[in-house]
Amino acid sequence: MIDVNATGPAAGWETGEALELLRGEFPGGILREERFRGQTTIVVPRERALEVLAYLRDTEGCAFDFLTDVTAVHWPAREKPFEIVWHLYSFPRNVRLRVKVELAEDEAAPSVVELWPAAGWLERECYDMFGIRFDGHPDLRRILMPEDYPGWPLRKEFPLKC
Repeated sequence: MIDVNATGPAAGWETGEALELLRGEFPGGILREERFRGQTTIVVPRERALEVLAYLRDTEGCAFDFLTDVTAVHWPAREKPFEIVWHLYSFPRNVRLRVKVELAEDEAAPSVVELWPAAGWLERECYDMFGIRFDGHPDLRRILMPEDYPGWPLRKEFPLKC
């Protein structure tokens, strides 16, 4: 069990203890994990993302109370060419965590506005730049580009010249 009074790497995220807790709570809910330069990334199924993120926010042993960013990555050669990436931070633990979901061209990501209201603007930016829809978003429309703009500027196939 994770020491809920611990802070920093001792809180179990560096040792993998916290990931075991998540695997136990969500069987099949963590597809894979990646560790790079002291930071942990977990990949979860799209269908389970909202409940995993709520658990990470609300569980005392996790307490990822701050959504730092929502962004996306486009990998055109993959079967599921998009990744949504939620960057989380725990103030009580001083720990960062990335949570990813892979999406096919026609799939929508779950909106996390109900968990972190500030996600509304971040999700709109992902929609505007990548064309990724968010199920349950209260106001999904372009935020940086004109409404009638014909394309998604951060996709890899977007032309560099007009």
